[in-house]
Amino acid sequence: MINIKKIRQSGVQFLLVLASLTAMLGVSSVFAQSKPPIKIGFTMPLTGGLAGNGKAALLAMNIWKDDINAKGGLLGRPVDFVYYDDQTNPSLVLGLYTKLLESDKVDLIVSSYGTNMQVPPLPMVMQRKLYYLCLFGLNSNANFGYNGYFQMQPNGPDPAVDNTGTFFEAAMQASPRPKTVAIVGGDAEYPAMAMEGARTNIQRLGLKIVYDKTYAPSTTDYAPIMRAIQATKPDIVMVASYPPDSVGMIRAANEVGLKAQVFGGPMIGTAYASVKKQLGPLLNGVVGFEEYVPEPTIKFGGVEKFLERYQVAAVKEGVDPLGFYIPPFAYAMMQILSEAVEKTQGLDHQKLIAYTHATTFKTYAGDIKFGANGEWAYPRSLYVQYRNIEGNDTDQFKKAGKQIILAPAQFKSGNIISPYDPAASKK
Repeated sequence: MINIKKIRQSGVQFLLVLASLTAMLGVSSVFAQSKPPIKIGFTMPLTGGLAGNGKAALLAMNIWKDDINAKGGLLGRPVDFVYYDDQTNPSLVLGLYTKLLESDKVDLIVSSYGTNMQVPPLPMVMQRKLYYLCLFGLNSNANFGYNGYFQMQPNGPDPAVDNTGTFFEAAMQASPRPKTVAIVGGDAEYPAMAMEGARTNIQRLGLKIVYDKTYAPSTTDYAPIMRAIQATKPDIVMVASYPPDSVGMIRAANEVGLKAQVFGGPMIGTAYASVKKQLGPLLNGVVGFEEYVPEPTIKFGGVEKFLERYQVAAVKEGVDPLGFYIPPFAYAMMQILSEAVEKTQGLDHQKLIAYTHATTFKTYAGDIKFGANGEWAYPRSLYVQYRNIEGNDTDQFKKAGKQIILAPAQFKSGNIISPYDPAASKK
């Protein structure tokens, strides 16, 4: 016969135990929540010329922050960001990082996006012996040699030479073998370094330079420059440029009907969704600079799922809807930081620096190993040839076959088509 009294007593005892456990868990939860956050400080260009990439990078970093906090944070502490808009103005950056360190008392810093934004704090970073992960710059540490600097852009140990070296690795696949080259770039820091690196590669390859000039940053009409280049009849035309110039140069090549075996180079902007949308079919045949494209030869662990999440959020936030250029690397930067903190079990900057030098990191941007100077131990920027682009819809770039990887060899997904034919973009 069922003893109702015993069942009730057992039920009461169970509820008392459950209540006790709940109270204990509640105290534990409150204790965990009472731990002070780990504060990570940085600036980011959220207005000004680099705002498009700055906002995309911030979105990717916020996705990481949500992910890490959902797992319990770092060292059992929640993670908070403290950041400021540097307005794409290098003169503001040092003051803002001083504020982050002295007033906001952040535990760790990472850099802003871009060479000009990450260089100003470096003397202070060196003086304080801080751990400094940097988000996409070209040779930012060249004049400092700081061992706590780590660069996320995969240029290689000799950034200017390695980056343009990959372009020439792609260009020299043209048949017949190119013999002459024209190089041109804006009169600014990034193009100057890229062109200097190009000259080293040109000499190594035994090519003849038939045109080597810069143009004023205020230039708006690029057709005269392209006509002057055309007059020298180069086999390769290499352009080193910032986004507005890149658009102008590609439009000018189409306008004048440039004849060359290969046209392209380290033109910043061709990887941006906004530039892809703006140029559309005018990109066809151009050999451009990318960091990630959805070709079958690239299978970085987790990147596809990350991009799916990023792209949904990007539509809501109104930022770069593709996210191929910087977001995977912004997330990867935070993966590196979190692994270093967890593995060293603390926030000792010297231990973080030593661990990062010694480790090959598995990230959404692939395997990352830093060399002695904080640059990537090997170059891995991609040079692709844009093909089969129809109209100005950016969704087409989510498919393979639009951005064929020519170099480096381990990611190659197709052979170059030459000569460059601007008329093809009008078909």
